[in-house]
Amino acid sequence: MMKGAQVLVAFVLLALASSLASAFDPSPLQDFCVAINDAKNGVFVNGKFCKDPKLVNAEDFFFSGLNKQGNTSNQLGSKVTLVNVEQISGLNTLGISLARVDYAPNGGLNPPHAHPRATEILVVVEGTLYVGFVTSNPDSRLITKVLYPGDVFVFPVGLIHFQFNIGTTNAVAFSGLSSQNPGIITIAKAVFGSNPAINPEVLAKAFQLDKNIVNQLQSRFWWNNS
Repeated sequence: MMKGAQVLVAFVLLALASSLASAFDPSPLQDFCVAINDAKNGVFVNGKFCKDPKLVNAEDFFFSGLNKQGNTSNQLGSKVTLVNVEQISGLNTLGISLARVDYAPNGGLNPPHAHPRATEILVVVEGTLYVGFVTSNPDSRLITKVLYPGDVFVFPVGLIHFQFNIGTTNAVAFSGLSSQNPGIITIAKAVFGSNPAINPEVLAKAFQLDKNIVNQLQSRFWWNNS
């Protein structure tokens, strides 16, 4: 379990970074726009309907539970606990969200993925992570770093990135993202686990693989059987 001081430092760093960064979401035109799902009783703003400001309360801006360790008993050995506009309705129009990521020892992996609507800033509070991202074409340059507790790393918006626990103990990191709903594209899932499946001939040619290997990859990915 993390010490309280470590958690406090993580949140202070993320809050400071978020206050200095420009949000990619449109700037709000009012103090807040607490999201509701009822289209009849609100005004459509930035993707969500707004709750009547007179009915807003503290619970609309609150989430509890990021102190709890995520369950990493899965094939990837990681667990992302996301706090975006779906968890805190008061985040609507504010251009920010948060995540806790837990990594199992000896290889826990947050696999290569991208956030189409957000830059991510990550701070490690426990363990040792090997992290990196790949620049866009034509260079496709891999930029990596080994992070220790207290270290911070930035993943630019839209670029493929990952985190990998190279230590022998659990690792924990917190991320701030510059969108109320950053989105996620997990590369392997998008390519080999799409629904419906991409034509194997397309993938075989794109990856220069035998079609039978593509078929095997599409059939074996864990999310197809979950």
